Amino acid sequence: MKTEHEEPLVKVEGLTVHFPGGRSGFWGQRRLVVHAVENVSVDIFPGETLGLVGESGSGKSTTGRAILRRVPVAGGRIIYRGRDITRIEPANLRPLRRHMQLVFQDPYASLNPRMRIFDIVAEPLIVHGLVRNSREATAKVSELLDRVGLPPDAGNRYPHAFSGGQRQRVGIARALALNPEFIVADEPVSALDVSIRAQIINLMQDLQAQLGLTYLFIAHDLAVVRHISRRIAIMYAGKIVELASRDDIYDNPLHPYTKALLSAVPVPDPRVQRSRKRIAHKGETPNPLSPPPGCRFQSRCPQVTDVCTMQGPPMAERHPGHFVACWQ
Repeated sequence: MKTEHEEPLVKVEGLTVHFPGGRSGFWGQRRLVVHAVENVSVDIFPGETLGLVGESGSGKSTTGRAILRRVPVAGGRIIYRGRDITRIEPANLRPLRRHMQLVFQDPYASLNPRMRIFDIVAEPLIVHGLVRNSREATAKVSELLDRVGLPPDAGNRYPHAFSGGQRQRVGIARALALNPEFIVADEPVSALDVSIRAQIINLMQDLQAQLGLTYLFIAHDLAVVRHISRRIAIMYAGKIVELASRDDIYDNPLHPYTKALLSAVPVPDPRVQRSRKRIAHKGETPNPLSPPPGCRFQSRCPQVTDVCTMQGPPMAERHPGHFVACWQ
């Protein structure tokens, strides 16, 4: 957890990401822009796990990849250890990659089926010049595979010989190969069976405690995020609408969208589940090609007022450490 005077490891200020959206109009003269992420600001402190939650298409993965400089940034700043890396030249990104890594969502698509597990994990070491060849990487790869709970002979096999959970362990080992201090975990358990998810989450927590890792944990499952995160940011239509500690988000949600998300989380007790009231917001999500002025949740919010349709609410600190973007 952060202390009062601790500097953030990663500081994001007004991050904005746009993508080309094709053309429209007579003869295609008008260029369309997809407003994927708009004016996102957040601090990530050393050793903590910040959960980033939202429905599909809300901009979570794009935010994580933009922080790692894997997608172009249209505006704002990304500061890593006090250094502005927003406009750093591609040639200078390679040293940065050693400190900031990504765990992919799909363990089936993220591993090359033609490569042995040993070669997959050894590749970052060779590319970054930490070893000269595969032979020199043997000891390091064996250590990494053992650290993530894979058997000693795993390196000689191919991805098809492993289950989804084991493949994700390989992906984690590959991310750890360069001894990073910051990892973006992009929905690392969403493609896994429910029985396997807890194992991967526990592994990531153990690795964090052993290696002092800092996580940006992206997910749409609030139950998973609650287990692993210290703070949680709620994202809707490309913007962060609420940011607070895990307990504050669950015990005292302030934004209508956060309340709706929490009401949809199932409870194991059937009696409690039957007594709960689910909040169903009608209306459509805003079109990212032409987002409305004002609050982006206005079309689905039961508390919408005139000011919501004219001006977007700023992130305001309602309670110590609890920020929300809402006029109500």
